[in-house]
Amino acid sequence: MARKKLITEVSGVVAAPVEQVWRALLDNRPQYEVKTEFGEHTVAYQGGWWYRGEWSVLPHPEGARVVHRVYNVAEWLRWGVPLANRFFIGFAEQTRQAFADGLSAIGTRLGCATRLN
Repeated sequence: MARKKLITEVSGVVAAPVEQVWRALLDNRPQYEVKTEFGEHTVAYQGGWWYRGEWSVLPHPEGARVVHRVYNVAEWLRWGVPLANRFFIGFAEQTRQAFADGLSAIGTRLGCATRLN
């Protein structure tokens, strides 16, 4: 895999066991074709020329902590990704809101509370 540089990270807590949250997270996988890699309670989706999103589900005293990280993995014009993303008005806020919506959907599906960190 190419070098990766963290662009943004968001996390939240789901008041349910790790295994339940993990299964719910996998049920919400992208419907479009992307390269997918699995690890223990971690899944990564890579698409386009620069994007890699990694999702992890970790133990937390309140249940499970879900972490989403977006990386720049461009092999060419790598320097252009941060510059281009500055022009995506509200990129960080949109990423945070999409994550919050997904976290809420998992909580609804599992019938438990969630909170954004």
